[in-house]
Amino acid sequence: MLIETERAILLIVDFQERLMPAIHAGEAAAARAAILIRAAGTLSLPVEVTEQYPRGLGPTVAPIRDILPETARIHEKITFSALRDPAFAAYFAAMRDVGRDQIVIVGAEAHVCVLQTALDLQNAGYQIFYVADAVGSRAPESVDLAIARARQAGCVIVNSEMVVFEWMERAGNGTFRALSKLIK
Repeated sequence: MLIETERAILLIVDFQERLMPAIHAGEAAAARAAILIRAAGTLSLPVEVTEQYPRGLGPTVAPIRDILPETARIHEKITFSALRDPAFAAYFAAMRDVGRDQIVIVGAEAHVCVLQTALDLQNAGYQIFYVADAVGSRAPESVDLAIARARQAGCVIVNSEMVVFEWMERAGNGTFRALSKLIK
C-alpha cells in the first residue's frame, strides 16, 4: 500500500525543547521531520503536533515550530499514547470520518510516546507509517527496538524520502520540482 495524499495526516510527536538535547541524533531526526512538514505544507496535508506535559518538557523545538503550516494543531497531553487523550482521540476520529486514515508518524521518544501512539492508532484501525529516520530516543538501541516492535504490530516502516515520493506520485510537474529540492 502507498501513502495517499487524500488519506494522510502527518503526526509530529513530542519534539520538545527540554527533551531533544537528550535524544541521540535528535537534530538529524528533526531535520528529516522538517522535510516532511515542508512537503505536507506544499501539498496542503494536515499536520498535527503533540506536546507531552509542555510545562515540564517545554514547547515544540523552534526548528519544527517555526515551519508548521498555519493550519497545524498542537495537542497538549499527559498520556504517553496520544490516542489515550480524549480530545486527541475525538479529533482523529473526526479526521478518519472524512477519509484521513493514514498516519505518518515521527517524533521522540521512538520507544515511548511515538511507539505507544503508533500501536494504539494501529489497533484502532488506522494505517500507520512509522518514519524510521525521523524518530529518536536517548539510546539508539531503543529506536531499533521500537522499529522492530512497530513492524511486528503491523505498522509500515518507511523513511522520509519514501513518504515524500509517495505523496508526490509523479515527476514532471511543479509539485515534483518543489518537493524534490527538499530531498537533494
